[in-house]
Amino acid sequence: MASAHGGVSLPAIGRLDLALSRELWLVQIGVFLNALGWGSVLPFEVIYLHDGRGFSLGTAGLIVGTLTGVAVVSAPCVGPLIDRFGARSAAVGAGIALAAGYAGLAFAQTEAVAFAAAAVGGAGNGALLPAQSALIAALAAPDIRHRAGAVSRVCTNAGFGLGGALGGLVAGLGLPGFVALFLLNAATYLAYVGVLVAVVRNAPRPEPIGGGYRRVIRDRAFVHLALTNTVIIAVGWGVLPWIVPPYAKSELGVGPQLIGLLLFANAVTVVIAQVPIAKAAEGRRRVVMMAIGAALISAACLLVISAHAFGAAAYAVVVVASIVIGIGECFHTVALMPLVADLAPESLRGRYMATVGLSWWIGLALAPTLGTQLLSSSAELTFLGSAAAAAAAAFSMLELEPRLPGATRLTPTPETP
Repeated sequence: MASAHGGVSLPAIGRLDLALSRELWLVQIGVFLNALGWGSVLPFEVIYLHDGRGFSLGTAGLIVGTLTGVAVVSAPCVGPLIDRFGARSAAVGAGIALAAGYAGLAFAQTEAVAFAAAAVGGAGNGALLPAQSALIAALAAPDIRHRAGAVSRVCTNAGFGLGGALGGLVAGLGLPGFVALFLLNAATYLAYVGVLVAVVRNAPRPEPIGGGYRRVIRDRAFVHLALTNTVIIAVGWGVLPWIVPPYAKSELGVGPQLIGLLLFANAVTVVIAQVPIAKAAEGRRRVVMMAIGAALISAACLLVISAHAFGAAAYAVVVVASIVIGIGECFHTVALMPLVADLAPESLRGRYMATVGLSWWIGLALAPTLGTQLLSSSAELTFLGSAAAAAAAAFSMLELEPRLPGATRLTPTPETP
């Protein structure tokens, strides 16, 4: 049972006493299946296209980049579709597009087919996050949205971690194994679609209001939030998978298996910490939770760049940094999407979710493009700059609060046990 101050006892966690509906739990199963399939193929996309299909390394990278690049374009496009046809319909369409894209990649023997399949999958990528976020916001009562989001994060990280382990085993079979992994990923998206169609009712849609994205842009509090979120995503979600591994390999002499454990430690941290942090957030200021998250991410970047000073313990310091990043992610996400849902007029929720989804994709695109360029010049500049950016984002979050409507400033404490 949660205490008056948001503390959580172990029995409450053990019972998963989160007041989520049956519909929400079933959707979370679908989220887990999505992550399981995606996690199984993500580390092997470039390897499969290069080694399995014989494309040049540069071409393989461009094909995989298409999965992200098209997502940046499709994310804002899905907002009006969510508002017009509903979050469930948009999520179903995204799942079908992703299934078609990855199935196409499984059988792509020419570059043209691979690029076309990646474009279809990229469109689904950009649509899935805002559609799924809007769906969870619609299915969860306002006072438990943070809990529903926390469970979704746990399911995502658990599925991703297990998928990575499964992918490593199957990929050892060579080209048939790669093809099986891509088809498995396509099948998990279709299973997710099946869950949505079977168990989620079509919610009544509110009366449309005019203005569209013009109204979103005029919402200064939301624009402030989205811009700050881009920085936090670039550092908190981008540095660990794309910047830390080459630094650890070249500067600290860390091997591939130990680098993989860094990402595993991060995922396990989220699985363990996300729900307790969600319960601890109840009754507390959202901007403070997000500022703490950014500050932890900043501190983790400083830990990474100082690791070489610890000699034989350098790798252990980087592991601690990956865990700190995971905790920072938990603090940030427990407040982000529920706050977006509260700021958005119901008729424009799809556009708000699509805009914040776009901020995620831009942040994820900035990390490997700018970060790797900086790393090639100076590791110190890369991680100190990342730490400074995250620290600035923490202050930006605190400055956001006066712009927020009073009713949105605190994470609600659910009335039901």
